[in-house]
Amino acid sequence: MATRSVLFSSSFLLILLSFSLEKSNALEGRKTIESNFHTIQLTSILPSSSCKPSSKGKRGGTSLEVINKHGPCSQLNKKGEKGQTLTEILAHDQARVDSIQTRIAAQNFNLFRKTEKTSKKYRAKDSKTTLPAQPGTALSTGNYIVTIGIGTPKKDLTLIFDTGSDLTWTQCEPCFKTCFPQQQPIFNPSSSSTYSNISCSSTACSGLKSATGNTPLCSSSTCVYGIQYGDSSFSIGFFAKDKLTLSATDVFDGFMFGCGQDNKGLFGKTAGLIGLGRDPLSIVSQTSAKFGKYFSYCLPTRRGSNGHLTFGKNGAKSNLQFTPFASSQGTSFYFIDVLGISVGGKALAISPMVFKNAGTIIDSGTVITRLPSTAYANMRATFREFMSKYPRAPDLSLLDTCYDLSNYTSVSIPKISFNFNGNTKMDLVPNGIFFVNGASQVCLAFAGNGDDDSIGIFGNTQQQTMEIVYDVAGEKLGFGYGGCT
Repeated sequence: MATRSVLFSSSFLLILLSFSLEKSNALEGRKTIESNFHTIQLTSILPSSSCKPSSKGKRGGTSLEVINKHGPCSQLNKKGEKGQTLTEILAHDQARVDSIQTRIAAQNFNLFRKTEKTSKKYRAKDSKTTLPAQPGTALSTGNYIVTIGIGTPKKDLTLIFDTGSDLTWTQCEPCFKTCFPQQQPIFNPSSSSTYSNISCSSTACSGLKSATGNTPLCSSSTCVYGIQYGDSSFSIGFFAKDKLTLSATDVFDGFMFGCGQDNKGLFGKTAGLIGLGRDPLSIVSQTSAKFGKYFSYCLPTRRGSNGHLTFGKNGAKSNLQFTPFASSQGTSFYFIDVLGISVGGKALAISPMVFKNAGTIIDSGTVITRLPSTAYANMRATFREFMSKYPRAPDLSLLDTCYDLSNYTSVSIPKISFNFNGNTKMDLVPNGIFFVNGASQVCLAFAGNGDDDSIGIFGNTQQQTMEIVYDVAGEKLGFGYGGCT
């Protein structure tokens, strides 16, 4: 009888242990699933119609307020005026991408030809390669704007900021041919006591070739710049210098910029452009004595907040991850090494060589991240698999994976992570995963290149709300979370 009692007790304990293990495994499985998905309120990713600026707080360094040009905090579009549609924004974005890829392909082709002359072991792989004689610079229809001061007395100018451009320029009076509409009065150099033109014989004038892609001209011994963009927009004018004011305590004499007197294009009522590229004429290089070629930014979403563009290390956040810049390949763009992508905790079966062969840049002006064709097809298939319970919506321009979430208040979406060189991993925030045209059309914010050879671009949607740090002197890119707060 005692033996039967012991056997019964042992069996009961085994059943309890088995049940406990099953429950533990189920909980662990649930935790794993939850850790690989974002469960969010749908309203958190929808655009807002009201401006709710972030509290400025105390940020070190020299910090400028960054505003999403298409968001409710932008003053560039007056009440009642019709802004760009999302389809138009995406069309302009594709034009920018085409321009960047053509420019890099042309520079790589020229670099290859130079190498070919000095080494017999290199041979042209494709005699049918056709490149434009003068590829345009990256299209300047960026989403993010800042305000700086030029001249004495200081004239405030709202400019698009762009890591894919080098030369800073603004429209100037008098407009000899055309000037596009801008919200602020056009800068008049005759009203500034510190303005002067740069001569044709100066070293700075000859440096315009690398900053603009065009050989400078000369007019009555004054250096004349010309820069053309991929959509045939352009700016032509005098190459000049004047006082640059970033803050009350950060003033730079003799800042070199373009004073455009013949300008045309899609610049969205801004006054011009501020170039944050690598070239010696970029604002990053011209202010390097004080800021050490170090700047950071946070790009706000369209939900009505603001961000920042900060020069100098004093403004950097802690707990940043860094990845080294890859070879710049002779361009002013910022190249990074993508090693892999995960969706919903699943590492995609993409060879690192797919990313290495194409190369990748990070760009503040491109809206939608572009991936090699093979990589995008793999991401899209996996993302669709995880999102299969939600109804599909029509494509939005180049975005081919969209969902109708209008009947949901909360949604569960797979996390997307990028692995970069230097053992660094970036988990995209939910706003960095979708491009939203209302609740009925929520689209995966990625697109594929037409092949695996064209340059990949890590766009600004994926960078939103993150702290992005460019340590140009240290040759590394940093990123962290909560950059706009």
